[in-house]
Amino acid sequence: MLRALDIRDMLIIDHLELNFQPGLNVLTGETGAGKSILLDSLGFVLGWRGRAELVRQGAAQGEVVAEFDLAADHAAHAILADAGLPEGDSLILRRVNSADGRKTAWVNDRRCSGEVLRRLSETLLELHGQHDDRGLLNPKGHRGMLDTFARNETLQSKVRSAWANVAGCRKAVVTAKAALEAIRSEEDFLRHAVEELDKLAPEAGEDEALDISRRQMQTAERIRGDISRAHALLAEGAEQTMAEALRWLEGVESVASDAVDNGGLEAPMAALSRAMVELSDAQDGVERFLTGLDFNPSDLEACEERLFAIRGLARKHDVLPDELADYADTLRNRLAALDAGDQNLSDLEAALEQAQNTYNTAAQQLSTARRDSAATLDAAVMGELAPLKMERAVFTTLIETAEAGPDGIDTVSFTVATNPGAPAGPLNKIASGGELSRFLLALKVCLRGEETSKTLIFDEIDRGVGGATADAVGRRLKALAQNSQVLVVTHSPQVAAQGAHHWQVAKSVVDGTTLSQVIPLSDCERVDEIARMVSGDHITVEARAAASALLDAE
Repeated sequence: MLRALDIRDMLIIDHLELNFQPGLNVLTGETGAGKSILLDSLGFVLGWRGRAELVRQGAAQGEVVAEFDLAADHAAHAILADAGLPEGDSLILRRVNSADGRKTAWVNDRRCSGEVLRRLSETLLELHGQHDDRGLLNPKGHRGMLDTFARNETLQSKVRSAWANVAGCRKAVVTAKAALEAIRSEEDFLRHAVEELDKLAPEAGEDEALDISRRQMQTAERIRGDISRAHALLAEGAEQTMAEALRWLEGVESVASDAVDNGGLEAPMAALSRAMVELSDAQDGVERFLTGLDFNPSDLEACEERLFAIRGLARKHDVLPDELADYADTLRNRLAALDAGDQNLSDLEAALEQAQNTYNTAAQQLSTARRDSAATLDAAVMGELAPLKMERAVFTTLIETAEAGPDGIDTVSFTVATNPGAPAGPLNKIASGGELSRFLLALKVCLRGEETSKTLIFDEIDRGVGGATADAVGRRLKALAQNSQVLVVTHSPQVAAQGAHHWQVAKSVVDGTTLSQVIPLSDCERVDEIARMVSGDHITVEARAAASALLDAE
């Protein structure tokens, strides 16, 4: 609910502070007094696009502050949370327009964009009038209004979910087809490459192992001759000669010490024994090493052939030799995807067909519910038109088949025929000013339902009607304001008399400057204002009596 509106230096308003109430609030005043300025100022603080020049002449800036009361479950809370703005049970919007055209906005004392204001305004307030293209006159919103009236939320959710599933399945089919076509374009390459890799069957680390083995065999081939010659020399009889010499020495060792006093033969004989052992060890070691150098020349050839094959295939596919095994797995997977691609695509197309059937069923159910509810809405609006002296008019909710989408397969538009036999057409093209006002009021009464969180503003919706019809309009507005808040700008005394709260908009000249002011009226002041609306500037006794009668009748 709109609690307060504070306006400073906007057009011909220097400073106004207004405190609104629940129920029906009426604003009256002479033409040009500034009633539209109030709406312009309210639209400005809500982020609506309106007049370019709003700052009062001579002022540095204009400012509007609007305070709203919010219930705990009000839709504005979600927008505030999404924008990272402070929340509470009250919402204070402030917007400043500098003289050079710059606009700055705050929500609960936190800077914000005009887009956030506009999103909030959609949850806070509705403006209806003869030139309203934001609400009931906009055909783009008629489908949503019908769904709200029909309580189609569950069916709408099913349709949107089914449509999202269709979109996902369709995307999967397109992606699979593109991938399959891309693989098919390289099928010959894949099959040849996989066959070639499978035939060679390279393993990770094999390149290094083959290289080491190749180097070892090449080295063995190069040094084998020298080692063989050394082994032959060691085996040419040196050991036998040393053994023969040892036997000769052993034979004379017992008498040698008596013949010559120089230490005897023990030391040479021990050295000769050690030399024979070392010589034997050397022969064994050389022989073992020589045995280790034995290899089949064909092994070196086979090793080199495989090593060169692996490195050649790696260069061909521009990968490292150790990456060939993983690369082969990748190509096999792509080839397997190709082989399984047709079946996978067939499965995805079947899923798409099933999703489409589910969507068609849900969309048809929603369409049927809309058509059933359209008849109910038409009857309800027709019931409201009779008291508004439009019993001969015909209101029809037109439902036509549209291209499938997340909201179903229907377009919805509200059409009217003002006289029997006259062609039906859009509301804003067929109805005259007064008729349009009554159509809008009847439609809003029917569509209001349990929605009470928004403030409704009707801008001269009673224009062109009078007498009993104006009285019926006033009573409908009063009924609409029960348990909610309605603001009405009116020139009709019958409508003004139905208000629970009454403000008079007037303008005056102060020091050569025209200013607008809004005055809350007491009961006695209301009589005078309604009398003025009845008779004009010269208020007669009869006009006061008529005003009192209207107020007593409400």
